[in-house]
Amino acid sequence: MKRVTIVGAGFAALTAVQKLRARDHSLEITLVAPSPRFSYLPGTIWIPSGLRQPEDLEIDLGNFFRRMKVNYHQASASGLEAGGRILLTDQGPVENDALIICSGGRFIKKLPGIEHAITPCEGIPAAMRIRERLQQLDGGNIAIGFSGNPKEPSAMRGGPMFEFLFGIDRQLRQEGRRDRFRLTFFTPAPEPGKRLGPKAVAGLLREMKKRDIETHLGHKIKQFTDSKVVTEGGEFDADLILFMPGMTGNQWFDNTDLPRSEGGLLKADTQCRVEGMERVYVAGDSGSFPGPDWMPKQAHMADLQAAAAADNLLDELAGKTPQHTFKVELFCIVDSQTSGSLVARTPRYNLALPQMRLFHWLKRLFEWWYLRQYR
Repeated sequence: MKRVTIVGAGFAALTAVQKLRARDHSLEITLVAPSPRFSYLPGTIWIPSGLRQPEDLEIDLGNFFRRMKVNYHQASASGLEAGGRILLTDQGPVENDALIICSGGRFIKKLPGIEHAITPCEGIPAAMRIRERLQQLDGGNIAIGFSGNPKEPSAMRGGPMFEFLFGIDRQLRQEGRRDRFRLTFFTPAPEPGKRLGPKAVAGLLREMKKRDIETHLGHKIKQFTDSKVVTEGGEFDADLILFMPGMTGNQWFDNTDLPRSEGGLLKADTQCRVEGMERVYVAGDSGSFPGPDWMPKQAHMADLQAAAAADNLLDELAGKTPQHTFKVELFCIVDSQTSGSLVARTPRYNLALPQMRLFHWLKRLFEWWYLRQYR
C-alpha cells in the first residue's frame, strides 16, 4: 500500500485529498496539520457586519476525514529527512512514499509598528477583532491597504482588502454613521489591483471615488503607529488600520533542503513538482510557480494546483512520467456586502463587470456549495 502525506488543511490540501481518493481507494493518506478544522477565509469579509458568524465558516473535518479514509496526524511540520520521505513534526516523524506540501504561506511582518495593524487574512479571530473595533469606534479614520513581497510578485493578497474596504463602507452606511468616518485606501503600488487587469483597476478607482474613499497610492510604507500610517509620501491619521503584508514561505522550510525562490517560497515546475525532489509536490501559497506575472494567489488557484499535483504524484508512483499541468485563471467577485463586481482573467481574455446584486448572491451560493462537501 502506497503512503501519501499531505501537509496542511486548507484549500489545496483538501482538494488533494479528494483527487487522490477518487483515483485510488487503496492509498494510505495521512494529513498533517495543527488543527482538524478548515477555515473558509473568503467568508471572513462578512464577519465585521455580522452577515457571518465564526461557526458559519469553520468546519470540523472529522466527518470528511472518515469519508475519505484519511489518517489525521495532529502536529506542525518542522523539517524533512531522507530526501522528503520522512516529514518531521513536533509530534514525531511521518514516513511517506510521496509528499504534497500545502501548508500555506507566512506574512512578512517587518514593518515598524505593524502590531498596530490587523491582518484580515490571518483568519476568523482577526475578522472578529475588526468587528469589535468597528463597534467601539463612534467615528474617526479607517485605513485599509496592502503591500507585496518585492522578490515574489505573486505573493500578495490584494483582493480581500478591496472587499473589506467596500464592505466596511457599506456597513457604515447601513448603520447610518458613514459621515462620521474617513476611509483611506493605501498601497505602494501606483495602480491598485493591476493583476486583475487594467479594466479592473479603473473600476476599483471609480468605485472608491463614488464612495468618497480617499486614496494614498504609490508611496512606500515606512511604519505604523497607534494613530497613523507613515509613508515616504507623507502620513495620515488612522484609528483603525487593516493591512495585508506580502507573503513568504513557512518557517519550517528553513529546516529542509527544499529549493527556495528569491522570495522564500518552494520552487516548483508546471507539474507542481518541487524542483530536484523525487515525489515531492507543492500547491497553493507554499509554492513559487512558473506563469504570467498576474497569476493569482487565491483559493481557486490552489485547488487547480492541488488537482495537478495529485494526478502527477499518482502517475509517478505508478512509474509514469508526470504530465499534468494546471490552468492559470483568475475568477473572483469583489464583494461589498450587498453587491459585487466580477473579475475574470485567463491568458486569452480579461473581463471586469461592474457592481451588481447578482454577484453578491452568487458569491454566497458558491460558499454554500463549497462548504457542504466538508460538513
